[in-house]
Amino acid sequence: MTRILWVTSLLDPDEVPCKEQVDALSRELRDRATVPNYVFKAIDALSITAHPMTEFVTSVMALQVQSEFQKEYEKGIHKSKYWEPMYEDSLSLIACVPIVASYFYRRTYKDGKVIPVNNSLDYGGNFSHMMGFDSPQMQELMRLYVTIHRYIFCLMDREGGNVSAHTGHLVASALSDPHLSFAAALNGLAGPLHGLPNQEVLLWIKTVVEECGENITTEQLKDYVWKTLNSGKPVPGFGHGVLRKTDPRYTCQREFALKHLPDDPLFQLVFKLYEVVPPILTELGKVKNPWPAVDAHSGVFLNYYGLTEARYYTVLFGVSRSIGICSQLTWDRTLGLPLERPKSVTMGWLENHCKKAASS
Repeated sequence: MTRILWVTSLLDPDEVPCKEQVDALSRELRDRATVPNYVFKAIDALSITAHPMTEFVTSVMALQVQSEFQKEYEKGIHKSKYWEPMYEDSLSLIACVPIVASYFYRRTYKDGKVIPVNNSLDYGGNFSHMMGFDSPQMQELMRLYVTIHRYIFCLMDREGGNVSAHTGHLVASALSDPHLSFAAALNGLAGPLHGLPNQEVLLWIKTVVEECGENITTEQLKDYVWKTLNSGKPVPGFGHGVLRKTDPRYTCQREFALKHLPDDPLFQLVFKLYEVVPPILTELGKVKNPWPAVDAHSGVFLNYYGLTEARYYTVLFGVSRSIGICSQLTWDRTLGLPLERPKSVTMGWLENHCKKAASS
């Protein structure tokens, strides 16, 4: 029963766990936060120039060696019990990802000087600490970051799921363990149309400042936005594929910014973009949702508190994503969901489709 309560509290946004449940889960995660040395060796075998998401996927695959689900399946576990080793793997994976993620952050950007776990801190605060950021505000930001990225994207599972959540479902439907499934999800998250925009937004905003200065006028900003669009590129952080209003995570982060960094020039520029970009995208007539998404803010905050390595930002997305995806995978096996099979089409269907498209 305790296990079901923990999984439910991770998955159901309407079920707020009590303090005892939170404390018990925190202790469980701390107890499981042990990474074998061969995982670090696998990371160290990569080039120091490897993208952080490549390092992340490699570390998750190295952790797969200790998968309880794979071991129990090979022993012949009954399908009604699949959820139990899936749960064990999921909790262990959730516990370990901040450790490996902070390890290759320090390896890549901080001369390999690793910072050990601080068991007095919570999940988000400890992740911030292991990366080397101990200010209370940065730790608060990391808690916010982990929370908003796991809930709306992974737990509410819009229209069957975004790329990474759906990929995790799909791979796990073949009875792949959480490590294999989450690694596949991370590969989807790394794409420019999914998790990478939080990196791209900050780089684009910095380009605006470099070319136009921090005190850019509204008219100059409009011209720059049109320049970006006319070059065949999107404005990063705007035009969500599913939402039809301002992303609530954007609003949540805006409240954080107004509290902690209201005068930051980059935040002021993000706010000005909120006024400028939606009317332009609406004028284009091709964008169903011209409003900002979560990525419009997140990179600016991280940059403000000193985490300036934009290539690493999607890793933060992935760490938070582990909680939602692994919770869903546990439910998939609990419910006994079947293997997913995509629909196929014939050559005749393709020919007719192309003819209709050419004539329209």
